Amino acid sequence: SSTPYPEITPDGLAVLGLDGTPVEGSGTPSTEKAMHLACYNAFPEVGGVVHCHPPHASMFAVSHTPIEACIEEVIVYVGGDVPVADYRTTGTDELAEEVVRHLADRGAVLMANHGLLCVGKSPGDALHTALVVEHTARIVWGADRLGGVVPLPAEITANFSNIYGIIRGMWTPPGMPEPTSEEATNG
Repeated sequence: SSTPYPEITPDGLAVLGLDGTPVEGSGTPSTEKAMHLACYNAFPEVGGVVHCHPPHASMFAVSHTPIEACIEEVIVYVGGDVPVADYRTTGTDELAEEVVRHLADRGAVLMANHGLLCVGKSPGDALHTALVVEHTARIVWGADRLGGVVPLPAEITANFSNIYGIIRGMWTPPGMPEPTSEEATNG
């Protein structure tokens, strides 16, 4: 929408249906609405999408370098390394398709020469994932200057990736009632 973040108010937001039609709000939809809608439509469990351009993660995006999942937290919130989607022009259906292709088993994806997109159970969860990715990018960037990242053992990475899958499997699609503790435990 090109509105500076400090100037955004709830009244100025554009709320769209999953088909892209305006539901409420007086704001102009983002030029990236196709990408946001593609995430919601491809993954019904997703309740929040955050697209941002944090400096460290963006350095990885412009160098087409995945962010290595070298700390447990990023594996739990992202599912593993943060992959890089191939470059596609901003605002296009092609970019939306390329981003979605990387999110089936991940909570975040870098967009080559662009920025970062994260999904979550809610907008707050997606924002938390973006903060975890930026924090990890900063750590990896610094570790590279100290001789490089030492990867976690493969079995640890696999175990934490499984935790991400379990957590994502428990996300409740928007509009659906939250499972009871018994339903969540028994599946």
